[in-house]
Amino acid sequence: MYVDRSQHTASLLNNGKVLVAGGTWVNASELYDPSIGTWSIAGAVNVMRQAHTASVLGDGKVLVAGGEGEGCDSAELYDPSMGSWTATGNLAYARQFHTASVLTNGKVLVAAGEGKGHYSAELYDPSMGSWT
Repeated sequence: MYVDRSQHTASLLNNGKVLVAGGTWVNASELYDPSIGTWSIAGAVNVMRQAHTASVLGDGKVLVAGGEGEGCDSAELYDPSMGSWTATGNLAYARQFHTASVLTNGKVLVAAGEGKGHYSAELYDPSMGSWT
């Protein structure tokens, strides 16, 4: 890896590569290609975050949500086909050390964690780019 990090996420993409995002005071993301054993830079996340979640969506994009840091009531999407990050809808509550599960209908359920909303759950709808 190019950057030392902890409290980051690692997500297996549909193309077989692994996306590593965020981490302790790191705004960079990297891709690992196991077929050739190399790392490459995958761009900067929009918000520096740690203790967040990353969920691979049905369309292959990766939803990164919450975490610890300034502006971590936000979420963003990584598009492997474009190699870029874009902001998406904000969570109702900033939360860290939470869980995120992709449901069979393609929505993402985020629940609990530390923060103001630690007794709540939110649902992300990829087709709308918003949370309820």
